[in-house]
Amino acid sequence: MIRLLFTSGHGPAECRMALAQVLRRLHAESGATGCECDIAAVEHPDGAGPGSAVVVLSGDGAEQLARRWTGGIVWVCKSPLRPRHPRKNWFVDAFELPPQPPPPAVSLADVRFESFRAGGPGGQHQNKTESAVRAIHVPTGVSATAREERSQHRNRALALGRLEALLDLRARLREAGEERLIHGLHRDVRRGAAALRFEGVEFKPV
Repeated sequence: MIRLLFTSGHGPAECRMALAQVLRRLHAESGATGCECDIAAVEHPDGAGPGSAVVVLSGDGAEQLARRWTGGIVWVCKSPLRPRHPRKNWFVDAFELPPQPPPPAVSLADVRFESFRAGGPGGQHQNKTESAVRAIHVPTGVSATAREERSQHRNRALALGRLEALLDLRARLREAGEERLIHGLHRDVRRGAAALRFEGVEFKPV
């Protein structure tokens, strides 16, 4: 399990729009690689997009996907909100979070489990039984999924563990703020050296 923090920092609304695009593309890439990608975003009151988000990557391909998305990300686009604004570069930073103690257990009374037929990578067996499990935290709507095991019972445990990690990170993000989560990380992401670059309203990689 790899945990990432995505943040638009103190950037304007366009940076939050960029972060929303980043999360959509990351989720799509995870599906193509067979990696589970569970996201809990902290929305900004202006509705332009999340100010930050925590992501839990699990399963095959998680490490490679995390490496690809960790670092500075730039979206080069004329502002959709302020057409006359001269700035065209909008930034998002992504950090891998260091290991933490096990998150507190979530009350099972607050969790709804849904089983479904797993698709995608993983072999023919995935398509024959409803072994995949989604754990939904009813009070917040945050969810996590597991489908890599053949046992529904095992996937249930994995999904619950991922949900607990997401909720713990989300709570710490709200309580301590991004600054304390970012503080102490061993990376120094510089906005002038973006690892990933996207352009235009279509958010095309370049």
